Amino acid sequence: MLYIFDLGNVIVDIDFNRVLGVWSDLGRVPLATLQSRFRMGESVEQHERGEISDEQFAAAVCDELDIALSFEQFAAGWQAVFVSVRPEVLTLMHQLREQGHRVVILSNTNRLHCRYWLAQYPQVQQAADRLYLSQEMGVRKPEAVIYQQLLQQEGIPADQAIFFDDNLPNIEAARALGITSIHVTDASVIPAYFAEQR
Repeated sequence: MLYIFDLGNVIVDIDFNRVLGVWSDLGRVPLATLQSRFRMGESVEQHERGEISDEQFAAAVCDELDIALSFEQFAAGWQAVFVSVRPEVLTLMHQLREQGHRVVILSNTNRLHCRYWLAQYPQVQQAADRLYLSQEMGVRKPEAVIYQQLLQQEGIPADQAIFFDDNLPNIEAARALGITSIHVTDASVIPAYFAEQR
């Protein structure tokens, strides 16, 4: 079997309020104001596909939020999204590989985040056979082609794949292609799923 894991809120807990909190402090703009303005909009999607640079992305978001930050200040906030690894998921990933299964990570991410989390959490990369990252692939979830590319590169049919993601549109898109998909609504979902398989 091929097991496909998302990264954020599946393997690593993330919290965008931490990002906004840093920007609020650095930019001297109330947190509630930033929370009301922040959207995972077109600039985020372009950045995750690798279509715009980190600097272009920072400028676009600062413009959307109407906040004055240096690129270094922006990056410091953007990296604050990561909270901690879910060790129980890493353990399961290692166990799956030991049992002869293929384990990969499929993440909508960007160069700024990758430079941080790959260095900060080396144990995540060590738990997977391969990383499939949106900014390297030029497409992002829930676009069907990202799943099709992954399956093609792995040489595995959709009915031999199981996908874990916290975002419902990503789950629905994968299911539409015939991939068994588990919606990770909290940290208990993945351990419970594997407990039921025993």
